[in-house]
This record gives sequence, C-alpha cells and structure tokens, in this order.
Amino acid sequence: MMRTVSFLAAVFLATGAGAQDWQAVERVVPYSVQGATGLEIYQSIGARGPQLGIARVIAHTGFKLTWTRKYERQGDACTITVNKPKLIITYTLPKLKSKLSGPLKDRWDTFISGVSAHEKVHGDFIKDMVKQIEAMSVGMTVENDPNCQKIRPQLQARLGELSQAQRARSRDFDQVELNDGGNVHQLILQLVDPR
Repeated sequence: MMRTVSFLAAVFLATGAGAQDWQAVERVVPYSVQGATGLEIYQSIGARGPQLGIARVIAHTGFKLTWTRKYERQGDACTITVNKPKLIITYTLPKLKSKLSGPLKDRWDTFISGVSAHEKVHGDFIKDMVKQIEAMSVGMTVENDPNCQKIRPQLQARLGELSQAQRARSRDFDQVELNDGGNVHQLILQLVDPR
C-alpha cells in the first residue's frame, strides 16, 4: 500500500488571496469488490485494487495540487505576495457489492473503517505539506531579481524538499501500519481469518 502521489504544482498569476483561506477538496473513488467470506473479499481486493507499479493495493491516496501565485517586483527584489493552493485529494477505496450479515458484516465494517482512517492520515500529511509550502513561500523574497526570474527555481527547490519530506512521512507511516502486528495488517487478519 505504498503511496505514490503526484506533485503537480502549476503556477498561475493572480491577484488578491490571503494565507489559509483555502480548503482541500476530498473525494472518494470506490472500486467494487465482492465475496461471501473474508478471504474471498480480500482476494477480490487483490484482483481489483488500485495498481501502483506492478502491485495492486487495498487503497490509495493521491492528490492534484495547483497554485495561484503573484510575484511582485519590490525595488530590485521579487516577492511572492499571493500563493493560494487548490488541492484535490482522492481516496481510492474498496466498496463491497456483496450483501453481508452477522459477524462477517461486522468484520467488513471494521476493516473498511480502519482502511479509510489510514488513508485519511495520508490526506492529512498532504494538507500539512501544502500548509508548509504556503507558509514558507508567501513573502519569499529574492534580492537582485527585478524580473522575477531567480525566485522561481529557488521556490521549486524548496517545494521539492517539502514534497520529499511528505513522501518519506507517508512511507514511514505505511511501514509501521503494514508490518506484522501493524494496524492495517491486523485489519486484514481479522477480515480473512478471525480467531
């Protein structure tokens, strides 16, 4: 369930937007699974889950990030005066088509609730990264840059650092959650082989 998230930062010139006056759009894209037992449901997830590289995963969190930015010349310097994000987070999650009852329904409900909560943590990491980008970039100034040319590569270098930090944070979280005894590992075991 490793995360690969696309970091798309398009730069648009615009006017008037303040810091922290944005909200992420979060949406769920379901994929259908079915089965009459926990093992059959898990096998259906394995056959139909989102594909990352050569492997299929239970769920995935991806995002699209674009920016409305305004670069202003201030004397001989260039300053970013507006940097407003538009963030869309997409959670791809299994949706059960089979009708369940009794203990299996309870196990499925626990499983999907836990997997959804896991993916929401990844969404929170992405939102944290965007807030960090916004905080670091609004007011960013580069001297001797009256045409606002030098500021852009400096900004991109910082964005790359924050993006890499977010990816590392997500990988570390997955490693804990997916390892033997981890939360997601336990959810899988309880769905497939309750004892």
